[in-house]
Amino acid sequence: MAYSLGIGLTNECNLACAHCYRPQGGVHRLSLADVRRTCDCLPFSAANLGTGENGLHPEFCGITEHLLSRGLRTTLTTNGYTVTVMPDTLLRSLAEVEFSFDFPTRDEQDRFRGSGAWDLAMRSLNRCRALGLSITIIAVMMRTNFRRLPEVARLARDCDANYRVNVYQPVTTDQFTLSYGEFWEGWRLLAEQAGIVATTEPLVHAMLGLETLAGCACGRRTIRVTPTRRVLPCVYWPGQGLPLERAWELGESVVQTDLFCATRTLPPRCLGCRYQHTCAGGCAGRRILAGNLATPDPYCPVIRGEAVQLPGRLIPGPALLKSGSACTTILRAPVSMKGAA
Repeated sequence: MAYSLGIGLTNECNLACAHCYRPQGGVHRLSLADVRRTCDCLPFSAANLGTGENGLHPEFCGITEHLLSRGLRTTLTTNGYTVTVMPDTLLRSLAEVEFSFDFPTRDEQDRFRGSGAWDLAMRSLNRCRALGLSITIIAVMMRTNFRRLPEVARLARDCDANYRVNVYQPVTTDQFTLSYGEFWEGWRLLAEQAGIVATTEPLVHAMLGLETLAGCACGRRTIRVTPTRRVLPCVYWPGQGLPLERAWELGESVVQTDLFCATRTLPPRCLGCRYQHTCAGGCAGRRILAGNLATPDPYCPVIRGEAVQLPGRLIPGPALLKSGSACTTILRAPVSMKGAA
């Protein structure tokens, strides 16, 4: 099968956001040769450039051209900076550009990410829109912003952008980790005020009564390569992962290593659950970061004997590449939103 490649060319960034999971301690970079060899040994159909701010890598444009030359549908996740170093011809070749927004207003965004972060993202977003690119606003649901995300949905609508939401993962700090109640309140608010186009967040998928998922994509359909030249099944996975050279040796067999197989384990308490085959224990990355891969997702209502009913239903919308390679949710704000000014 063809996999999705998640790749971080560098851990460098022009910002220093408190919730970021990129590796710290020195500058780490993949080379063009690293990327070429990785693409030679594994069958990929798509690639996403994320982790650090990739435009700070001196070979960024050449590496992106190489990915595109191999026919990979290539997307970029950015705070806006990388777009500023790309020529129009290269930028137009991307399948999608994602811009990170944590809050719906300039003041909030700049307080969280740094002065000028909002304007940088908006200038780059508007440039991509003028070039006719598919653009997405990506938000991370955290305890500091989960009630604000419906307004970020409205921002995406006003910018004529797609809208995608990930749940915060405590890779470096639990300062932004949602409580159980905050997690489900956040999803209820979003489902009430923004239609759900697609979701591969296992618990949200299950509580919507959907049956089109077979566990999270990590360890199944996606392979991550970090700036430190390590291979992981999930960008949030703790530990060192596999050396990049080992992945080159193994080729497609890398997904049969203990590391990748661990993501596909079903917690014993999930056996017999009505959502066993679609939820498959929830987000594997979240389970291992919570301290025990053998226990269900900490946000699971079933093990608490509770029922969660989300008010949303699926609505038509574009299929985004990340919907098949991460625990994520794609939403769309209606023209008129409840509570909109």
